[in-house]
Amino acid sequence: MSRTGLTELSAVTAVAAHRSFRGAAAELGMSPSALSHAVAALEQRMGVRLFHRTTRSVSLTEAGEQFLARVTPALREISAAMEDANLHRETPAGTLRINASEGAALELMQPVAYAFLARYPDMKLDIVTEGRLVDIVAEGFDAGVRVLDMVPQDMIAVPCSRPVRFAVVASPEYFTRTKKRRPKVPDDLLAHECIRARYSSGGVYKWDFEKRGERIQIDVKGALTLDNHHLMLDAALNGAGLAWLSEWAVGKDIASGRLVRVLEDWSPPGPRLCLYYPGHRHVPAGLRAFIDIIREFNPAPARA
Repeated sequence: MSRTGLTELSAVTAVAAHRSFRGAAAELGMSPSALSHAVAALEQRMGVRLFHRTTRSVSLTEAGEQFLARVTPALREISAAMEDANLHRETPAGTLRINASEGAALELMQPVAYAFLARYPDMKLDIVTEGRLVDIVAEGFDAGVRVLDMVPQDMIAVPCSRPVRFAVVASPEYFTRTKKRRPKVPDDLLAHECIRARYSSGGVYKWDFEKRGERIQIDVKGALTLDNHHLMLDAALNGAGLAWLSEWAVGKDIASGRLVRVLEDWSPPGPRLCLYYPGHRHVPAGLRAFIDIIREFNPAPARA
């Protein structure tokens, strides 16, 4: 049999992790057709099919599962050896893949991500944003970013932001047009048009408030439901109603007067955003460098 290259083995492991040639191709920086050709060439040389393929799904065959179980530990050792060699460079090199919610990614970009790219020009940063919480190991990510409450317990968590605080905001035009009084207590929201936020699972957020130990959760009402904070901000700016957004997302608009904040005394700080990664795996040099920059800006202890 001809020698099998690392590219083909990496292609098999990526396709198995993503259950998709397109997702695996994006991770490896290849075109889907080139990736498919690499897998097919390996299957042809081995004389066995590794994947079941349909127009809608990709899954390992029994032979593929056995093959992957044998080669995965070896590939991890090779990757670790390459990372160890990378430590002897003056600066790390490679690609760091991070999964985050859209809001978390925006918070992380300034200043951490930009400082990282400026300091380590040989590194590439690939940030994938999505609302759902994914298995970062199975889907080929080096790390994830979520609020601490959402970080799996078996992960190491490194705080990477100030405590997240939410603000209820609306445009001045909204209050002028509706002639409604500004809310003084959370229950007043039930008399207002609110821009509701939807979870990736399909459920709708209830707005959380707390003051002097009293906690209140309001299932707000409104004609508009969105799942993207940019759209919610735009809707609030255009007078569609009251929105519940993080302070960092609306701070500039409040300062400029484009948005008015209400119920501020009912909005205590919440949990921090955390970068998290599996403690049982070899930590790549690029991820270690990224964590060092996070700690420069957010000198707080990690959760082990």
